[in-house]
Amino acid sequence: MIKDSYKLTASEALKAIASGRLSSLVLVKSCLDQIKLTDDGIKAWAFLDGEVALAQAEECDRIRKAGHATGALHGIPVGLKDIIDTGKMPTECGTSIFAGRQTDHVARLVECLREAGAIIMGKTVTTELAFVHANETRNPHNLDYSPGGSSSGSAAAVAAHHVPLAVGTQTNGSVIRPASFCGAFGFKPTRGVISRSGVLQTSVSLDQVGCFGRSLADVALLTDTLGCYDQHDPTSLPRPRPNMLSGAQADAPVTPDLAWFDLPFNERLSVDARDGIEAVLDILGPQVTRMKPADTLADLVAVQSCIHEYEIAEHQAKVFDQHWNQISDTLKPIITRARKITKTEYEDALAVKTSAEAFFANFFVDYDAIIAPAAAGEAPKFGDGTGDPVFCTLWTLAGLPCVTLPILVGENGLPIGVQLIGPAEKDDRLLRTARWLQKHLSEIED
Repeated sequence: MIKDSYKLTASEALKAIASGRLSSLVLVKSCLDQIKLTDDGIKAWAFLDGEVALAQAEECDRIRKAGHATGALHGIPVGLKDIIDTGKMPTECGTSIFAGRQTDHVARLVECLREAGAIIMGKTVTTELAFVHANETRNPHNLDYSPGGSSSGSAAAVAAHHVPLAVGTQTNGSVIRPASFCGAFGFKPTRGVISRSGVLQTSVSLDQVGCFGRSLADVALLTDTLGCYDQHDPTSLPRPRPNMLSGAQADAPVTPDLAWFDLPFNERLSVDARDGIEAVLDILGPQVTRMKPADTLADLVAVQSCIHEYEIAEHQAKVFDQHWNQISDTLKPIITRARKITKTEYEDALAVKTSAEAFFANFFVDYDAIIAPAAAGEAPKFGDGTGDPVFCTLWTLAGLPCVTLPILVGENGLPIGVQLIGPAEKDDRLLRTARWLQKHLSEIED
């Protein structure tokens, strides 16, 4: 058997299980031991039931030994952000309002995981209602720092080797930013690839599901597993999805053409993040076209904020009205402001969102991907918020696929990610470009 199997990526563990060199039971025990050893400080988990996880693992091993069909994630432990309905497990959404809440149904993505043979380990900590107010999770690299948000626990659990894979959500920067802060691979596919049925709704127009892993192939594999058409999700794509894993494992047939936008908010980058990004751009040289886009592109930050705030105030109106005293002082002023947004302002913002989608559809005719920061720099100190999401805002608004690679290290020794953004529904090409970038930079270092 493999020693310290909790260190394996999902892809490595799958091969070991299939060959008989590793059992799911041993893998899950190893992950549980790592959680027990480190989670008192990290606090990545909102709910964990080791006995249930071990029982799932034993059943996976029984199925494999009996020669029955196995799924794409057979025997692999996965963490779920605590806004995803998971049946017998509580779904508390990071607030005392939903303490002990359980549902009879499960999210569509949970059904996909179960069919694939994944071990659902438990629920990872989220910020309050998957928005701005931080909960208790710390950064695994240094407990004095934040893991980011709102998918705080999912990013931290993967980075701390608690699980090889975890699921999060992104309405602004809630997958890419914490992945950057925690040094994980984060991938948010095209809006509509993964169903949101059974996931807390904060913005019907913007909410998207994303994945965390410790390799590019792993986030691709998890996305392939979760992707499906769901008639109950209004943004679900009623057509085949790109094959993410094929893209992540493919070599680019030609050297990709990348674009870099000189946007006004690039001034928010920390010195070390700016220097790191500039070094990457210098290495890529003529493969990157630097451009100063129209000011209207930066204006999309306000458009995203208008839609997000208006919709969370609408979707969760009953929660806010009935439990105002249980809402954090961080969130209260945002909801108060959101309730002053007029329907006309909201509808105008939706129209601009549609225009942005059309702009990027035309833009990617000439470029394979946009290269951008994943975050403003290293993670902020714990207690100073969950970090600035602005470097994710435009791409989330337009529903584009985004991936962050843990490439840079900041002045405090904490990770900083580099983000690539691709054309809608060409996620496989984006992952292929990300693979090229990884290989190209590693060859330069060697």
